[in-house]
Amino acid sequence: MNLLHLIPYYAPAWAYGGAVSAVTDLTRALAAAGHHVTVLTTDTLSPSQRIAAQQETIDGVDVVRVRNRSNALRGRLNLSTPVGIQAAARRLIRERAVDVIHCHELRTVENLRVAPVANRLGVPLILSPHGTLPYGTGRSTIKRAWDVVLGRGLLPRFDRVIALTETEAAEARDLWERCGLRLEDDRISIVPNGVHADDYAHLPPADPFRARWALGSGPVVIFLGRLHERKGLQVLIPAFADAVQHAPDARLLIVGPDEGMLAALQGQVRAHNLAEQVVFTGLLTGQDKLAALAAADVFALPAVGEGFSMAVLEAMACGLPVLLTPGCNFPAVADVGAGLVVTRDVGPLAEALRGLLTDADCRASMGRSARDLVHARFTWPQVVIQLEMVYDMLISRRNRDQR
Repeated sequence: MNLLHLIPYYAPAWAYGGAVSAVTDLTRALAAAGHHVTVLTTDTLSPSQRIAAQQETIDGVDVVRVRNRSNALRGRLNLSTPVGIQAAARRLIRERAVDVIHCHELRTVENLRVAPVANRLGVPLILSPHGTLPYGTGRSTIKRAWDVVLGRGLLPRFDRVIALTETEAAEARDLWERCGLRLEDDRISIVPNGVHADDYAHLPPADPFRARWALGSGPVVIFLGRLHERKGLQVLIPAFADAVQHAPDARLLIVGPDEGMLAALQGQVRAHNLAEQVVFTGLLTGQDKLAALAAADVFALPAVGEGFSMAVLEAMACGLPVLLTPGCNFPAVADVGAGLVVTRDVGPLAEALRGLLTDADCRASMGRSARDLVHARFTWPQVVIQLEMVYDMLISRRNRDQR
């Protein structure tokens, strides 16, 4: 198949979160499966940096970038100003005989510009929201305004919605209904994210990383994600402050880019006298991120509004037990004993951390279950098979309609 994926940011723009990681790995897996994959995106690298290459091939994926008129606007308001993206999409569809266009995230200028082109040219259009639909996950005022002004015109253009979980499928139905539309069940598929298991089979040694960040020899809890309110660090830090009284050699390793919370979180650390126990590394990528996971003993993400966290999958692929909240939408963790799912409050989180930090055998058992769960259900080759079925169905339907 000739596939075109549309997203505002793509590798190596890791600062923009899990969607970048998920789409980069997904397109890589589709290319490895023999499909011709093109990504149409912008030149943003971070809120303050751009990517110079307008066209390149990354792991078998052709990446075409258009220029953001204002990269500062992209960073401050999460709003693209992609110059010429409509013309680029039209050219790629025709030159590469595109069979399907797969859009990632909903409320993007890229979708507004490219969706009408896809409809006019008769190319099936798929949407993966990546956990961005609810108003409670940030920028609620902008999201509401977008839906009121643009939702009714944009939503009907998608032939299919691919939700990560049943929860996201329900969120999609609710959004369509709020816009006065109906999203029928036969227009929704549920396909999770995955990992490339081989990427986590041989981790870097833990000791150099522990030494670099002065983590000591005790158990390490790792948080991996953006420093944003909905990720839950503001409840994880006081919970760790309670738990560390029972495991004084434990450390909390916070890995991720700041999204406005760093100063407040550092204040919490000082208030709880945790300056020696809590380490902020900022964004880590590549081997540095793998080394951080190798050095850790427990992964914690007390989040709300998660689609299907790539960070959770990565941690489990590394054999880490995970401590999650219901908003992570990953009940299978508790079902198979790969970790704990507790309410997003300091007390339950502290109790769960105390148990994990003081019981190495429990951590080891849960870690094995976590790795087994990922290998059994959440690898990219398994995800690709599910997506191929969706793509094939839409292409067959289009071909029937055109006869």
